[in-house]
Amino acid sequence: MAPVAVGDVIPDGTLSYFDEQDQLQSVSIHSLAAGKKVILFAVPGAFTPTCSLKHVPGFIEKAGELKSKGVDEILCISEVKSFDVSYAYYIEEPRHVKFLADGSATYTRALGLELDLSEKGLGIRSRRFALLVEDLKVKAANIESGGEFTVSSAEDILKAL
Repeated sequence: MAPVAVGDVIPDGTLSYFDEQDQLQSVSIHSLAAGKKVILFAVPGAFTPTCSLKHVPGFIEKAGELKSKGVDEILCISEVKSFDVSYAYYIEEPRHVKFLADGSATYTRALGLELDLSEKGLGIRSRRFALLVEDLKVKAANIESGGEFTVSSAEDILKAL
């Protein structure tokens, strides 16, 4: 499948997260993004240096600025295999970003943004990316190659806004 691109409508899919009452919830991406301006970004691995020291912190630090430019939601996807890991990652960060688990990489595949890291023992993960989406339509698609971190930062999305 070709990767999602500018002008495409994002596919719907169901992801999971823990709410403020620590209850596991399932939610459709369309229910979170319909009629809104959202940033959808993905980290290939929670607790890895680039993801947890650069990518995610950038969106947390710039959340106020992003929201002042009309962003309603900042959504982060990770292909965690355990909800315990997803939950631990979520509670360590301020709640400016909603962390969504895609444990089987089903949604990542629907976006055409999977990265096969099986040779490294990590299975199917997401490529690192950041999408600016308005009412389900992709307005900016900043997609990294391999393990790079050159176009998908919060600052790159701010430039797109």
